[in-house]
Amino acid sequence: MEIQFFGAAKMVTGSNYLITTEKYNILVDCGMFQGNKEMEKMNFMDFPYDVEEVDYLILTHAHIDHSGRIPKLVKDGFRGKIICTKPTFDLCEIMLLDSAKIQESDVEWENKKRLRAGQDMIYPLYTMKDAEESLKYFEPYFYNQRINLNEDISIRFKDAGHILGSAVVEMWIQEKGEQTKIVFSGDLGMPDRPIIKSPEFIEDADYLIIESTYGNTNHELFKSSTEKLIDIINRTVIRGGSVIIPSFAVGRTQELIYELNKYYEYNNEIEEYMRIPIYVDSPMAVNATEVFQKNSSSFDEEATELILKGDNPFSFSNLRYIRSQEESMALNKSNYPKVIISSSGMANAGRVRHHLKHNLWNPKNSLVFVGYQAEGTLGRILLDGVKRVKLLGEEIDVQLEIYDLEGFSGHADQKTLINWIDRFKTKPKKIFIVHGEEEQSNTLSNLIEDKFNIETIVPNMEDKFNISKDEIELKKGINIEPVLLQQDIENELENVYKQFGALVSRSGMLYKDKIIEKNYDELKNKLIDLQHELMDLNILLSK
Repeated sequence: MEIQFFGAAKMVTGSNYLITTEKYNILVDCGMFQGNKEMEKMNFMDFPYDVEEVDYLILTHAHIDHSGRIPKLVKDGFRGKIICTKPTFDLCEIMLLDSAKIQESDVEWENKKRLRAGQDMIYPLYTMKDAEESLKYFEPYFYNQRINLNEDISIRFKDAGHILGSAVVEMWIQEKGEQTKIVFSGDLGMPDRPIIKSPEFIEDADYLIIESTYGNTNHELFKSSTEKLIDIINRTVIRGGSVIIPSFAVGRTQELIYELNKYYEYNNEIEEYMRIPIYVDSPMAVNATEVFQKNSSSFDEEATELILKGDNPFSFSNLRYIRSQEESMALNKSNYPKVIISSSGMANAGRVRHHLKHNLWNPKNSLVFVGYQAEGTLGRILLDGVKRVKLLGEEIDVQLEIYDLEGFSGHADQKTLINWIDRFKTKPKKIFIVHGEEEQSNTLSNLIEDKFNIETIVPNMEDKFNISKDEIELKKGINIEPVLLQQDIENELENVYKQFGALVSRSGMLYKDKIIEKNYDELKNKLIDLQHELMDLNILLSK
C-alpha cells in the first residue's frame, strides 16, 4: 500500500492524506489551507488525485482545516462514503454551510469592486448548495465501534479530546495475506480540560501519523490561563475598556463560556458592576453551542454532573448570544466595558475583524488570543508586535494590550504528545510527524527518536511512501515553502515590471522634464546592483 501527504506537511493547515491499496483509495481528512493569500490559493487548485476514484473519506473532526474542502471534493466528483463520529457530522452540518456562506459573501463583495474596475468575475470555492449536497455522503458512527469498510479494511474511532467528536483513527488494512495497522492521531487535545473527555490512549500500531502543532512547546496549566483571563477582564473593566477574544467557534468558545459560567455563576463576592456583559458574537458559535448541548453524552464527568444538577453550563445572567448583523454592529457603537468573543480564531475572517477595527486603537482595551495563530494570519501578525495594520480598507494603529494565553490551546503540547506515544504497549515501527510548522515538527521528531529509538519522518507535500508490514520506501514530493516563496518572488517581480511599464508609458513627459536624465545614473546603478545580487544567488544555489 502507499500513503501520500497532500496537506499539513510542514504546515498546520490543509490536512489531507491518501492511502492507496490494491483495491481501494482512502482519504483521511480534506481540510482547507489557511494563512496568507498564497497559502489560501492552494484551496482552488485541482486535487492531485482522481477524486472519482476515492472510495472513502475518513474525517477526524469538524474543524475547517480538516473538513473545509469536502464540498469541493464532492463538487469535483467524489461519490464515496464520508465516515466520521456523530458529533462531527452534527458540527459539519453548520460549519460547512457557514464556510460556504462566507465564501459567497466575500466573492459578492469582491465582484462589485471588479465590476467597477472592468475586471473578470471570480467564483467561490463552493456554494451553499455544494455544501448541502456534500452532507448526503456522511455516515456517522460512535466512538469504539468497529467499522468494517469492506472485506479488507476496518477502522475504529477513539476520543482525541480536541473538540466535540474529534477522533483518533485506528485503521486495519489486510493486503497480500498480512495485516498492517495505521493510526492517525488527528488533532490531539490536552488532558483534564473542561466539557470533553481526555484523549484516549492506543495500545499498538505498525505506523503512526501524529500531529505536532506544539511539538516544541509546553503549555501553562489551563487553570493558570483561566485565572489570567479573569484578571485581564477585571483590569480592563476597571480602566473602562473592552476585551476582544478571537475564538474558534467550535471548541474554544464553548470552553470559555463554560469557565466564565463557573466564575460568574458561583462567585457571590463579585460586585455587580464587575459582572459586565459577555457577548458571543458568532452565529456559527451559537449554533455550535446548541450542537454541544445535543451531544452532552460525550461530556466529561464534571460537565455531566453540572447538567444533572440542573445547571446549563452554556448560560448565565450576563451572557448574551448575538446572531444578527445589526446587533453585532451595535456592539461597536457603545463604549461601555464588555467582553466580545467572536470568530474567526485567527482573526482572518468573520465578525471579529470588525471588532478589531473599532478597538485596536484604544489603549484601554485588551486583545486576548486563546488558540494557535498560523503563519500569515492577522492573529500571528498582531502577536508578532506590528504597530499598524490595514483592516477593512483602513489603516489602524495597534494601541491596546495583547495577550497570548496558550493554556487554552486545544492542541496537545510536547509533554502530552510524548506521554501519549509512551502509552503504546506495542510501539510503532515508524512515526510520521505532520500538522506542524517545520521547527515544531523537527523538534518533536528529534525528541521521539532520542526517547523511543523509533525512526521518524517529517514528510514534504506530496511525499509518497510505499509501506508494508515491515518496510517503507519513499518517493519524494515537494517542499511547500520554496514553492510559496517562489510565488511571492514572482508576484513582486511582476509588480516591478508593471511599475516599469507605467514609467515607460509616461516617458515622454519624464524626458521632457528631464527627470529620467537627472536620475539616470542612480536608476542604472540600482539595476546593476539587482543584476549582481541575482547572479550571486545563482552562484549560491549552484554550490
